[in-house]
Amino acid sequence: MIMTKPLDGIRIIDFTHVQAGPACTQLLAWFGADVIKVERPGSGDVTRNQLRDIPGADALYFTMLNGNKRSLTLDTKKPQGKDILEKLIKMSDVMVENFGPGALDRMGFTWEHIQELNPRMILASVKGFSDGHHYEDLKVYENVAQCAGGAASTTGFEEGPPLVSAAALGDSNTGMHLAIGILAALHQRNKTGKGQKVSAAMQDCVVNLCRVKLRDQQRLDRTGVLEEYPQYPHGKFSDVVPRGGNAGGGGQPGWVLKCKGAPADQNAYIYFTIQEQAWEATCQAIGKPEWAKDPAYCTAKARQDKIFDIFAYIETWLADKSKFEAVDILRKFNIPCAPVLTMKEVANDPSLRASGTIVEVDHKVRGKYLTVGSPIKFSDLKIEVTESPLLGEHSDQVLTEMGYSDHYISELHTNHVI
Repeated sequence: MIMTKPLDGIRIIDFTHVQAGPACTQLLAWFGADVIKVERPGSGDVTRNQLRDIPGADALYFTMLNGNKRSLTLDTKKPQGKDILEKLIKMSDVMVENFGPGALDRMGFTWEHIQELNPRMILASVKGFSDGHHYEDLKVYENVAQCAGGAASTTGFEEGPPLVSAAALGDSNTGMHLAIGILAALHQRNKTGKGQKVSAAMQDCVVNLCRVKLRDQQRLDRTGVLEEYPQYPHGKFSDVVPRGGNAGGGGQPGWVLKCKGAPADQNAYIYFTIQEQAWEATCQAIGKPEWAKDPAYCTAKARQDKIFDIFAYIETWLADKSKFEAVDILRKFNIPCAPVLTMKEVANDPSLRASGTIVEVDHKVRGKYLTVGSPIKFSDLKIEVTESPLLGEHSDQVLTEMGYSDHYISELHTNHVI
């Protein structure tokens, strides 16, 4: 029996570069789409050379975002290149781009022209700010998006500056949102027969992940305090959501606590959550069974003004336990917790390897490298992660499939069109 993939038969023109767009198209490639990455002859995606660790090999920045794709080099400024792109548009289902505002129009590929070539085409765009936004002409990168989307102002500790997250809330997060939009547009096209434009703005996608902070702003406006934040009850609140340190965002007190080896080992910590429904079990786990019935501790309200004293005690209990030993004890009591894993520990985690979340891939130039696999798992689909393409590796193959002769392809090479 031949296993089919959900997006078999869908062809995607990938006009994206760096991270947000490539993350989107890679996800769709994992699901079976034929993603043709169109790149500038001779240079290609800028991340092929950024932060390079092996001379002469594509950088990990590129390889980890462009697996499962084919690379077609094409100079769209030349008439032959434009003709090829027009034909490719006629034969494809989706075009994904993250050019600056108006770049496609200046290339001669307005939305109206694309619709004339292929009324079923879906044009998907990554933007920094949404159309009509007063900052729509600003160039946006990861940290810019995190700051503009409200994430940075609420991250970090009260006495420190705003902080950006190492997680790609602006880039990869936007790519994931755009992929959802593309899938929805494809589904709608199945009903209507018509393509459409889809876009995801980086600021908007960061805001979408900050909805609990928008929730907190409205609560703060109404009550003047946020009881689950470390500033309560001893500190003061201004009129904006404060930086909450490592507090839990869902009303369950939590904090990062030192284990055996800290502070010499900067990552010898666990995240510990005190859940109301697990308070009695928590008391048993940390050797304080008397707190379970003590009126000074037995309710969340009673504990609130002593929460950091409780965390300080738990740290004394953790002092002779590694982060892994501590979690192994605490999970038996159904206490939400986790070790603070380093990226080295993540890379070597046997469970992440077994699930395909971390995969090892063979590359014809750089050799073996680690990358991420699909975070989305299926019961009837095994996601295969393959190597990223060399620059222009599939140009001849793609053009042959489009019906161009070997002689014409040779001419394109001579004229530096591909």
